[in-house]
Amino acid sequence: MLPKGLYTIGLLILSNTFMTMAWYGHLKFSEWKGFSKLSLLAIILISWGIALFEYCFQVPANRIGYKPHGGPFSLVELKVLQEVITLIVFTVFSLLLFKNETFRLNHLIGFGFLVLAVYFIFKR
Repeated sequence: MLPKGLYTIGLLILSNTFMTMAWYGHLKFSEWKGFSKLSLLAIILISWGIALFEYCFQVPANRIGYKPHGGPFSLVELKVLQEVITLIVFTVFSLLLFKNETFRLNHLIGFGFLVLAVYFIFKR
């Protein structure tokens, strides 16, 4: 059995994968056969359906990982972990699916500062 911290991080990765697909995946839908003719309402409903799976992983991740429920993380630690995982998942997603997007040095520096935020949040 995985330690609760690793289990929490795994669930957060899954959650953020679905979240990223729901929030940004629809931007690629128009390239798929049949999707280009859908209305905005249809795209919203599809994205909402995808986001349901985000919550199916996010809620258990937070409950398992939260200290008062026996987990290893404080509320602030959970939030900072979630934000950094979101950035990592988003970066991989955008590099794989949106080939026209580029990452510049200022993006990497900004991400570095977020990683430093994790360090300082977890520092005792």
